[in-house]
Amino acid sequence: MKIEKVYNNNVVLAKAGDSSEVIVMGKGIGFQKRSGDVFDKSLIEKTFVIQENDSADQLKAIYQDLPQEESDAIFKIIQEAETRLNHIFQANVYLTLADHIHYAIQRTKEGIDLTNPLAFEVKKFYRREYELGKIGLELIAEHTGVMMAPDEATSIALHFVNAQKEGQLIEETMKVTRIVQDILNIVRLHFGVAFDEDSISYNRFYTHLQYFAQRVVMGEVFQTAPDTFLLEQVKANYPNAYKCANKISTYVGSAHHFQVGTDEIVYLTIHIHRVVQQK
Repeated sequence: MKIEKVYNNNVVLAKAGDSSEVIVMGKGIGFQKRSGDVFDKSLIEKTFVIQENDSADQLKAIYQDLPQEESDAIFKIIQEAETRLNHIFQANVYLTLADHIHYAIQRTKEGIDLTNPLAFEVKKFYRREYELGKIGLELIAEHTGVMMAPDEATSIALHFVNAQKEGQLIEETMKVTRIVQDILNIVRLHFGVAFDEDSISYNRFYTHLQYFAQRVVMGEVFQTAPDTFLLEQVKANYPNAYKCANKISTYVGSAHHFQVGTDEIVYLTIHIHRVVQQK
């Protein structure tokens, strides 16, 4: 393959033997290269075939303007992710992660820090991805000199949580959707309320249920030491929501043969209380 255009040291536009255009990604693949040059194929990490209506146009748009130091950080983060999570990520994660990190760096430089409402859930239930998110912040600081807010580790972690789900079968996706709807119906019937689907609490609850349902479908049980003090607190303060959370636990256990842990009961109780109070 010959290079048609160098976007940065890690990303080039090339033409394959059948004359199709591809975006080729790899650490240092475009270093000191120009249009018409050939490159070392052993450096290729990902290829992205350009097709009509393809997201490759977005990839080109992002990487041709992306500062080299940001590109280096992104490639290093993904390499770390593939090693630590034992998962080979598709080219799309190079797009979504680059887009997120680029604008997160801009926000940080402007003094704008955003909180992530899923921070507690991600720390508890996706520990490997969250640790990777923290490593990502260190790599970004190392390559760009920008130290972002700790909550950005959660956002980076979620990119890898979602990317690992990209290969999920349609049947599994349908199961996740059914579980979420069943749980929402349990809460509706228990409290006799209609949800305010535009509220922040509903959207946080819905997002939590999506990740919870994914864990149920995948059989991902988290064995952690239960926080008995927090459990007693939510039982005392939100008894009706706690009773509803246990109904959900019974449903998941009987219908999907999944044992809901104490931590998950606590989180469900808190979310249920907030959503029925419309807070």
